[in-house]
Amino acid sequence: MKAFVRASDAISRLFGALSMLLIASSVLVVTHMVFVRYMLNHSTIWQTEFVVYAIIASTFLGAPYVLLLRGHVGVDLLPNMLPAGPARAMRTFASVVSLLFCAAVAYSSAHYWYEAFSKGWTTDTVWAIPLWIPLLPLPVGMTMICIQYLAETMKPQEPAGVEGYGA
Repeated sequence: MKAFVRASDAISRLFGALSMLLIASSVLVVTHMVFVRYMLNHSTIWQTEFVVYAIIASTFLGAPYVLLLRGHVGVDLLPNMLPAGPARAMRTFASVVSLLFCAAVAYSSAHYWYEAFSKGWTTDTVWAIPLWIPLLPLPVGMTMICIQYLAETMKPQEPAGVEGYGA
């Protein structure tokens, strides 16, 4: 169990680093696009599409890392006011519901990704990249967030009012 939690945390951290690199590359590509378009008067073909897909990929691949740090926005007034037992039960229930939702999205997106991959779909742009490439981060990220939710439920619970700030 500890090995699973450690592995999940390590992979989530790796995904967080990948997410950061995707955001940084998007900034560089936008800078390149502005320079090429407005200074050199050349057209841009791939830059806008790359930035859109990279930011979306960063969102889904970075989500497990945000969960690891408990960085999602949440309202914790009620759990902080409850005694430890009911607060723990409420957090567990919320984690299970979130896990089920993420599992449903992971399953649906994996099916959609497979359809795009097996049928050779491409984007309807000049760049025309295979659609499975920008779709892949959705099932991968959602599957990893499911794994991270499982790991979070296996970790010892902190007392109410302590978790999530600077962890």
